[in-house]
Amino acid sequence: MSSNFSVGWGGRTILALGYAFLYLPILILVVFSFNESRLATTWSGFTFKWYVELFKDDSMLSAAWISLKIAFFSATAAVMLGTLAAMVMTRFKPFRGKTLFGALITAPLVMPEVVTGLSLLLMFVTLFSPLGLSPKGMTSIWIAHVTFTMAFVTVVVSSRLADLDKSLEEAAMDLGANRLKVFFVITLPIIMPALMSGWLLAFTLSLDDVVISSFVAGPDSTTLPMKIFSSVRLGLNPKINALATLLVAVVSSAALIGWWIGYREEKRRIRDMQMALQQG
Repeated sequence: MSSNFSVGWGGRTILALGYAFLYLPILILVVFSFNESRLATTWSGFTFKWYVELFKDDSMLSAAWISLKIAFFSATAAVMLGTLAAMVMTRFKPFRGKTLFGALITAPLVMPEVVTGLSLLLMFVTLFSPLGLSPKGMTSIWIAHVTFTMAFVTVVVSSRLADLDKSLEEAAMDLGANRLKVFFVITLPIIMPALMSGWLLAFTLSLDDVVISSFVAGPDSTTLPMKIFSSVRLGLNPKINALATLLVAVVSSAALIGWWIGYREEKRRIRDMQMALQQG
């Protein structure tokens, strides 16, 4: 009994320390975003003035808006392309070069970001310069972010498709449904939680990227992480704490919405399966 008691308390202690290690710095950042003092280590009172100062900073808000737009469209495109790649890897019959295809799709997972950013910059210069287009800008950042976030989406969706019972799709095709209808009616609702997870992961990775964006960003397409890093070099500004707090709130809300949608879809799928079994 004492052994079980000690192991239980030991596990809870380790879990609490793990959560503290992950979330305590974020909590401290949120608390000090309301600190009246400009010094990050001294608490001198509660205030909202740094949020007011933040919303007066047009350059910071512009960088945040650029990052949010790029992250949204990058995550959306990455989910589309990553789902197609996952379908090829898990649903298509073996073909020549399938192993190479899978290796190339997942290569950005292990490729250093410096190498990825430099190679993409050289590609944009080679392709865009002869056409008189700028190799740097929002379009270049979007293509670059889709390139490396698609790999993460492919892995997430592939794992869900690998666990999917193929008999459900085969039964639908036996009843006369074509492959396209089977995908939208059977496969897509089942893998929707994986798609939401992949989208949130791609959105976060795009919003957080600094290295690749530094290679392909133009003078009018400075992203928020680039802006923050350039500001921190001159000293820690309390407005950064306020901005980070707002980003934490946005990302947490998006994650909560994604979890709720996934939970609702999974609950509906289980209910439909139970009804089908009862009718059968």
